[in-house]
Amino acid sequence: MSSKRPSDAEIQQQYNKYKNELQQVAQKIGELESEVEEHKLVIDSISPLEPDRKCFRMVGGVLVERTVKEVLPALETNYNGIKQVIEQLLNSYKRKEQEFQQFQKEHKIQVVSKQ
Repeated sequence: MSSKRPSDAEIQQQYNKYKNELQQVAQKIGELESEVEEHKLVIDSISPLEPDRKCFRMVGGVLVERTVKEVLPALETNYNGIKQVIEQLLNSYKRKEQEFQQFQKEHKIQVVSKQ
């Protein structure tokens, strides 16, 4: 027996699933880009300061007193980690977008914009 063609409702459901997944990944990328900008701003602000100067850092909702030399490496580690996650999400987004485009070609889906 040959595989049966999915119904229009199933195709619509899969189409919506792809759209939602792409939107969620894009939203997460935006959130992380904002966070990485905040980290960069703080790193740039405290880098020129004396290493023994005291600063404060929020840890689990509690403001903790530290020194610049203690906080700066942690900020840089977080900054680099967030950038790596953004790269992974961008790659994931591109793969999902290609899958979506292939899905649209397979099922001959054309998007008509409403004006």
